[in-house]
Amino acid sequence: MATPATSDPRTALRSGLPDRYLTPEDLVILLGLPSVETVYAWRRKRVGPPGFRVGKHLRYDPAAVQAWVAGRMALDAM
Repeated sequence: MATPATSDPRTALRSGLPDRYLTPEDLVILLGLPSVETVYAWRRKRVGPPGFRVGKHLRYDPAAVQAWVAGRMALDAM
């Protein structure tokens, strides 16, 4: 059973890192993206957060996503 802090990836990253890897669907919610296809396009272009495969499933380390977001924010602040 998921705890309330990890059921929504947005609140999970605000209050600390979740105890599970994020799915592409989690990134859509977390980043407010139009669709999961955006996540896959970023992966093909190698411009999004680094992900990895577990069998046929794509997963993202919450710490890597958080670092990627921080990097994007730093670039935009320049």
